[in-house]
Amino acid sequence: MLLYPEPLAALIEALRRLPGIGPKTAQRLALHLLHAPAGEAEQLARAIMEAREKIFFCSICGNLTDVEPCAFCRDESRDRSLLCVIEWPRDIMAFERTGEYKGLYHVLHGALSPMDGVGPEDLRIGELLARLRRGGVREVILATNPNVEGEATALYLAGLLKPMGLKVTRIAHGLPVGGDLEFADTATLSRSLLGRQEI
Repeated sequence: MLLYPEPLAALIEALRRLPGIGPKTAQRLALHLLHAPAGEAEQLARAIMEAREKIFFCSICGNLTDVEPCAFCRDESRDRSLLCVIEWPRDIMAFERTGEYKGLYHVLHGALSPMDGVGPEDLRIGELLARLRRGGVREVILATNPNVEGEATALYLAGLLKPMGLKVTRIAHGLPVGGDLEFADTATLSRSLLGRQEI
């Protein structure tokens, strides 16, 4: 016997599939949506659909955007000789919160993970190399997460980039090993940027 009517059970299950949402949180959210004014649930549904329809990846850096190119790539005040390579678009917000970094970004959309079948061809490494060959960048900051996959990705990229005559640095390990940039506090992330070292 089902504990909830089928439509409610389906809503709970759909919410439970979201990252960071366990069964109890999914249940609370579903019940909240049922008791909320109809307009609130409709607004949420519209916002989800609009984001899905209007958001795409910047052709230059791979960040999420609704204009081409994204705001960071268009911003002429940013230092175009610095390029910070990160795993995910959410990592950009972590760096921007520090107020320390004024260069450009390149989003890989993941990290090397042979166990999960993620190789170099699955990431935006080709786009990175093409971008660097166009010139103008003097330093590439490898800011992948300080876990096994992030370290492997940084070492792989360093091997590709050093022969290009670029200064290749890695963010300092003020971040906990196994952690994600998204959850780092601004002081730790600032120190990581300031303490980066050449690889």
